[in-house]
Amino acid sequence: METIQIILLIIFFVASIVGYLVINNVPSLLHTPLMSGMNALSGVTILGALLATAVGVKQMPILSYILGSIAIISAMINVVGGFGITDRMLHIIAKRGGKHGK
Repeated sequence: METIQIILLIIFFVASIVGYLVINNVPSLLHTPLMSGMNALSGVTILGALLATAVGVKQMPILSYILGSIAIISAMINVVGGFGITDRMLHIIAKRGGKHGK
């Protein structure tokens, strides 16, 4: 394993732990607005998965296709599910007569 791969793995694990700790300490009231903002960031994740899959095909074609496909599908599920839940929450707020509801 090359040095850059080891550094990238360390960054991934540290980011995962920090992300978990940050999200775990967010109050329940802020989860929906936070998730709504994160959907846009998940779009960037999809682009990264596409790029990583395209670059990795040169070195390990089959493994790259499999892992890249899993990453792309997972990110798409996250985006679609996140927007679906956000839409549902907005409908609930609108029914209750929230600020922007009719």
